[in-house]
Amino acid sequence: MQREEVDHKTKILIVDDSRLSVDLLKQIIQPMGHEAIIAYDGITALKKVEDEKPDLILLDVMMPHVDGFQLCEKLKSDEKTRLIPIIMITALSDLADKVKGIEVGADDFINKPFNDTILFARIKSLLKTKYLNEELENAEMVITSLALSIEAKDAYAEGHCERLAIYSVALAEYLGFPEEYCRALKRGAILHDIGKIGIPDNILLKPGPLTDDEWKIMRLHPVIGEKICKPLRTLANAVQMIRHHHERWDGSGYPDGLKGEEIPITARILQVVDVYDALTTNRPYRTLLTEKDAIKELWSEAEKGWLDKELVGEFMKLLKKGIF
Repeated sequence: MQREEVDHKTKILIVDDSRLSVDLLKQIIQPMGHEAIIAYDGITALKKVEDEKPDLILLDVMMPHVDGFQLCEKLKSDEKTRLIPIIMITALSDLADKVKGIEVGADDFINKPFNDTILFARIKSLLKTKYLNEELENAEMVITSLALSIEAKDAYAEGHCERLAIYSVALAEYLGFPEEYCRALKRGAILHDIGKIGIPDNILLKPGPLTDDEWKIMRLHPVIGEKICKPLRTLANAVQMIRHHHERWDGSGYPDGLKGEEIPITARILQVVDVYDALTTNRPYRTLLTEKDAIKELWSEAEKGWLDKELVGEFMKLLKKGIF
């Protein structure tokens, strides 16, 4: 059975202040087997989205109070609703209006008067894409759960991934990084050690020092992590962090011995905040350091050539602002 043949009636939200337009769209989509949900203004549409969780939205541009552009932008900027396909239906033919629609995240456009066959084809195509994206997100959630289960094995690591996500995103935002980099850093921070799922517990949880042979096995975890996450398109920007978060600025890290700016900038950010978190939390081999002592140690590691000095300096500025 193909994924688009779902066991529930697909819900399509029609948002238009014209009852005639709404009736026409209902007559088109209901014979397709879809359930029509109606909203005559943007405020009501937001409530319908929350209550009904539609699979697709047919959205008129010209509406009073909250127009189609504003509503689309709001829905596409919310993690809970950004994957809902939105087809903007408009009588406007001006190129600037279409550009504005693209900028606020519209997935497609249909001009009034519209062709039934074209509308049907575009609805079918966007629903298929939505289902595929949802499957990718579900797979990502499974991998994230696995990553957090590894953390749960070690009482000393509790909350480590979440803290790295907070620190790394804050540093990226402070440096003015684009939103896509911040999203990748959040994912990379949560998943950076997922490769440890392939490391035996007798090595992973060993209370004492590892032997040379045990270290060889432990150092495989970035490569294992990359193999786990690489097939998922949604994690494409995080995979480099997962593979390279144990590289060192001077080239003495692993698995590839990358040096300096050969190491992806996102991986270098993760390295800095990872070291800081390790210094400021209790570990089996020592108690946590004060922030002042942790900063000194962090800078010491940068002086040794292990970390990007410039990034360490920027992170220290951020710490002085007291936002954590």
